[in-house]
Amino acid sequence: MPVNFQQLEDTLEFVDFNGGGYNEAFVCRQTGKIYWRSDVVDDLDVLPDDIEDTGKYVSVPSKRNLGLGKPLALDFARDHLPNDYADVRDIFDRRGAFGKFEALLRRRGAMERWYKFRNEATLAALREWCEDNGLDVAG
Repeated sequence: MPVNFQQLEDTLEFVDFNGGGYNEAFVCRQTGKIYWRSDVVDDLDVLPDDIEDTGKYVSVPSKRNLGLGKPLALDFARDHLPNDYADVRDIFDRRGAFGKFEALLRRRGAMERWYKFRNEATLAALREWCEDNGLDVAG
């Protein structure tokens, strides 16, 4: 059965919530059902006993694992803010990079372009991840 792509998008946000590391999610390869687990929220899903069976379930990656962190910001800067590329590269060598990057985007009036670029890249990366893991998608 296919996995619902909108649910998978929402699941990716859940996995990345608050910087990531607190939440996990798994997709059943057979049914397309998504299971959520959290270190900070109780009463999510009752996980199957065999959730660690990678032949049956695949763990939903973080955005960082999909290449949607620093590399994506650098790609955007290279394509859309070429005069600021060196500054963006420097920003990402320090803590709090995304906040500083977004401040630069606001100063340059590029937030909407960034959101569009990031969203398109996220959808493409997620679809590629599904294909790489043999998951059929609906929607």
